[in-house]
Amino acid sequence: MPTTAKATANHGKSLLIVESPSKVKTISGYLGDAFEVESSMGHIRDLPQPSELPEELKKSPVGKFAVDLEDNFEPYYQVNPDKKKKVTELKRKLKEADALYLATDGDREGEAIAWHLLQVLKPKVPVYRLTFPEITREAVERAFGELRDIDQDLVDAQETRRVLDRLYGYELSPVLWRKVSRGLSAGRVQSVATRLVVERERERMAFRSANYWDLTGTFSTAKQEEFTAKLSAIDGARVATGKDFGDDGVLKAASKAKVAHLDEANAHSLAEALKDSTFAVRSVETKPYTRRPAAPFTTSTLQQEAARKLRFSSRSTMQVAQRLYENGYITYMRTDSVALSTQAINAARTQANELYGAEFVPSSPRNYASKSKNAQEAHEAIRPAGDSFRTPSQVKSALSPDEFRLYELIWKRTVASQMADAKGSTASIKLGAQASDGRDAEFSASGTVITFRGFLAAYEEGRDATRAESKTEEVKGEKRLPQLAEKDALSASDIQAVGHDTTAPPRYTEASLVKALDELGIGRPSTYAATISTIMDRGYVNNRSGSLVPSWTAFSVVRLLEEHFNRYVDYEFTAAMEEDLDRIARGEENRPHWLGEFYFGGEDKKGLKPIVDNLGDIDARAINSIEIADGITLRVGKFGPYLEMGGEINTETGEITDPIRANVPSDMAPDELTAEKAAELIEKGKSDGRELGVDPETGRTIVARDGRYGPYVTEVIPEMSEEDIQKWMDEQPTEYYKNGRAKPKKKPKPEKPRTGSLFKSMDLATVTLEDALKLMNLPRVLGQDEEGNDITVQNGRFGPYLKKGTDSRSLGSEEEIFTITLEQAKEIYSQPKQRGRGTAKPPLAELGVDPVSEKKIVIKDGRFGPYITDGVTNITVPRSETIESVTHERAVELLAEKRAKGPVKRKTTAKKAPAKKAPAKKTATKKPAAKKAPAKKAPAKKTAE
Repeated sequence: MPTTAKATANHGKSLLIVESPSKVKTISGYLGDAFEVESSMGHIRDLPQPSELPEELKKSPVGKFAVDLEDNFEPYYQVNPDKKKKVTELKRKLKEADALYLATDGDREGEAIAWHLLQVLKPKVPVYRLTFPEITREAVERAFGELRDIDQDLVDAQETRRVLDRLYGYELSPVLWRKVSRGLSAGRVQSVATRLVVERERERMAFRSANYWDLTGTFSTAKQEEFTAKLSAIDGARVATGKDFGDDGVLKAASKAKVAHLDEANAHSLAEALKDSTFAVRSVETKPYTRRPAAPFTTSTLQQEAARKLRFSSRSTMQVAQRLYENGYITYMRTDSVALSTQAINAARTQANELYGAEFVPSSPRNYASKSKNAQEAHEAIRPAGDSFRTPSQVKSALSPDEFRLYELIWKRTVASQMADAKGSTASIKLGAQASDGRDAEFSASGTVITFRGFLAAYEEGRDATRAESKTEEVKGEKRLPQLAEKDALSASDIQAVGHDTTAPPRYTEASLVKALDELGIGRPSTYAATISTIMDRGYVNNRSGSLVPSWTAFSVVRLLEEHFNRYVDYEFTAAMEEDLDRIARGEENRPHWLGEFYFGGEDKKGLKPIVDNLGDIDARAINSIEIADGITLRVGKFGPYLEMGGEINTETGEITDPIRANVPSDMAPDELTAEKAAELIEKGKSDGRELGVDPETGRTIVARDGRYGPYVTEVIPEMSEEDIQKWMDEQPTEYYKNGRAKPKKKPKPEKPRTGSLFKSMDLATVTLEDALKLMNLPRVLGQDEEGNDITVQNGRFGPYLKKGTDSRSLGSEEEIFTITLEQAKEIYSQPKQRGRGTAKPPLAELGVDPVSEKKIVIKDGRFGPYITDGVTNITVPRSETIESVTHERAVELLAEKRAKGPVKRKTTAKKAPAKKAPAKKTATKKPAAKKAPAKKAPAKKTAE
């Protein structure tokens, strides 16, 4: 028990508050009966929505942002509605305590949570601040020896971030609503992250592939030892490779005079000319090979490596890591620091010595340093908890599969970081021959022999996929070459010409986007997971087989921000803001002064408010238009993207040509919409549908078309002539206003054509007139039951069904709509109604057993998309996650969150209760802001910026 705890035990219990309830039991066990350990469940208060402010404040300087613009940007805080009960409970327990210990996390956000608790609880007992870098007995005991006050500089930095994000989002988002679409949002980091993804897609759209050729051959020594080599030079000129070409498919200017660009004909002719040539070794170069281990994990590198090796999303990585931290398996998982404590270094060296041998441990410890001046204010890198590490095999039985995999990754990285370098040698060989056509051909081969594996015995860092033509090869294993000397003769076989095409820049993955943001210094690694989830949930980015593909809406948003708010999506400016927040955290910058310059502007008047106030006219049509080909433009419309050609004004006649429009398939990535593909889609839209024939009853033409919501059939209703319109109006009776004055007669409303969506089994190219007439005449009346109620059959949003009054019954297939008889329908209605949709569909995935309900967890396909269920609780699969990425642990977590929220409250109509006397108004404390914790059983602290 800590000495402080012993001292307080004589007088009464002390109250210690942590953020997460999952820490409470473990820490209580360490501290004993002298302490009452409670959780704040994350943040207890936040900036309210302006609409939630008291009426007297809505028209004040506080009203626009819940921030007082005239009083040093002081935030107006309110206790979160779902935390009022928790605050009351904490106040009650504080009355019985003789000391308050605020033990929230050691980063800026944790410091702000502690400050908020202090402001709201208003303790009259001594208050102490302490932090645990890990939830172990040793760390808790050490923390009581390092008690301190709340660091106001860290609080100011976090509050500045909160106010900054409120100003940024609330000023820019309304512009997006007006000019692009409702429901969109802008954010200091999310907008920059979206811009990165869009810029990469622009590069892919502009990319033009280049073709180049080289030769490969198999060579044998006198001892019949074989190895492969690749053509590297012709007549002394280096053979062109992919890196010599620009993204326009043309040789770069710097390469034109230095390289030999082989085409297919030249490559084949050279291969043929070398068939009978005698090869010899021209040079052999051997160099020592040394490779150092990677530094221990930071938040960013952990997310990257977990994505590469474990296929975890950034959000999954942080959720699993938080569980490991809260249960005492790893140190705090939000950190920019790569440094290890002395205890951790000793533990890693000891374990490496025990498991691999003394020769695998260097003579002196390895020390790693962070580039950042403020390494997220956490104590050290992410590592296994404790002064001695538990091996993965020792904790496997206590962890879930995902927790074990992540713990093993962290353990390997930490131990390897204190191990010896890998050693070996790299040999480079050049060999050549004179071809029969007189050309001199030189081939190259290289290989590495690792003589001492060092840290590779424990761990090897992964890498992101890069463009093959420009990546630097790392040695993944051994590639041995024969022992050769200069002028040794070699025989050649199987010399082949090999063609290559340059590849477009690879799309970002979650791992590579995290890496890019980290390298640019944008945002905090602890918020990257939430940022990526946000841009997916907003529909800006989709995850397609691990690659991040931007939507056309993202193109419009980024274009608007680039053209009118370029400073606020500029990478350097955004990174500089992050450094400014660090300066505030170090006490080197004044918070109100910095916010004032950001919002109102300094001497240059380049603040956010002046820019928004002086935007001028923004051409929404231009913002939402992208030229795809000559005369073909993509428009981002209210119902999605579409192509448009025409609609131009003839300068000579003044006539406007009717535009031709075509839908863009929802599954087509922007870089797949080439000029050729756009022309093909426009060609489909030119015909205004495929004529199927004439309806014999109405005489109207029936056409099949491809619409925004899929293929359909409809009738063409002829437009009324001006004479017919006037005749119709003359026949209408005259109506009068109350004063007796005649009302003007209105023109007839256009008749609405009958339409019908094609069945899933139907094809737009083959649907017949007979099919179309059936579809347009739905719903189909089958007849009546014994009570005289009509029974109809029709197709709906969720499939085919029968309807009798308010009683609906699902059918198995769309084809039954045309074949089911009245007798069969009556038979269906004679059976008891079943919940669901008839025959159950097989689950999309099975994920094991839920530990709470002890029932099997499956993913099913529902009316509103895939959902996770244990047969008792259902939760929709989040839009930002794919079915394949949902693990057992993630499913358990989502179900637990849904249970914690309780049943959805339905709105009910009730009689109005008698008016009650209004209670006295409560005023919330005005002070700097912190983030609002989601209503979950454990706080997911970090939010997107």
